[in-house]
Amino acid sequence: MTASSAFDFKQNYQTHLKHLKLKGLQPKTVEAYSRAIRRIGAYFDGQIHDLSEAQLLKYFSDLLASHSWSSVKLDLYGLKFYYQHVLRKPWAHLDLIKPPKGQRLPDIVTVAEAQRLFMVTRSVCYRVFFFTLYSLGLRLGEGLRLQVGDITYMDIGKGREQERKLRC
Repeated sequence: MTASSAFDFKQNYQTHLKHLKLKGLQPKTVEAYSRAIRRIGAYFDGQIHDLSEAQLLKYFSDLLASHSWSSVKLDLYGLKFYYQHVLRKPWAHLDLIKPPKGQRLPDIVTVAEAQRLFMVTRSVCYRVFFFTLYSLGLRLGEGLRLQVGDITYMDIGKGREQERKLRC
């Protein structure tokens, strides 16, 4: 890297940091995007002002070999921000990276799934724990913090229509 290109990169990097802060991005986003520009700058010897699609493809392929998909995406978004706000160039590399879609868990457990969970749980204390979470509609973290005094037992109704409820 020549002295002038190193100076240009440092100057653009400082401008990048200012833009990140002025746009009101979260500190972790600022840290991730600035780390991305440092990493990309080191890879291309500070010459990141006019990267071709072939160069970017090689960089992201090499990066994926040693980092996770989330790191690759953060580097892409950091570079896109750098091009748009520091270099004032349009970002034309739209379909460069396509991370695999993760399988999401369903938001609600069905009654059949809950019954299957209760039946395969061998330990009685775990079965009671899962049943309590399910019947009260608690999240896992809420269930882990649950104390005995947090649960109240009440009889609702009269006579044969009487029902017992747990409340949290």
